[in-house]
Amino acid sequence: MEQRHHQETLKEVRKNDRRLKELAFQTEEDRKNQARLQDLVEKLQNKLKVYKRQVEEAEEIAALNLGKFRKVQHELEDAEERAGQAENQLNKQRAKNRSSLSVGRGNSPQVEQILLLFSLNLLT
Repeated sequence: MEQRHHQETLKEVRKNDRRLKELAFQTEEDRKNQARLQDLVEKLQNKLKVYKRQVEEAEEIAALNLGKFRKVQHELEDAEERAGQAENQLNKQRAKNRSSLSVGRGNSPQVEQILLLFSLNLLT
């Protein structure tokens, strides 16, 4: 009877030993997985920092480009306005010259152009 009890105890010890080894192995695997996951987290955080820095740089460049665009757009509007004023002035001057020339003696087209240039102060 004692021998039987001893065998059952040995059987129980082996069973507990196996369970202990299984748990130790599982614990080691969990530790390795945790280390891999921590490494992955750190790599992803570094990538995130790089991406954030790139976004900030892109936003700065976009702001600079928007400022340049607005400046050029304003300059274009000013130039269009000046061109329109110059065109209106030219048309008024042409009309004035036509009316004064038609009253005059009917000069040739070359003479009309020269008179127009003089009146616009383009020839001195």
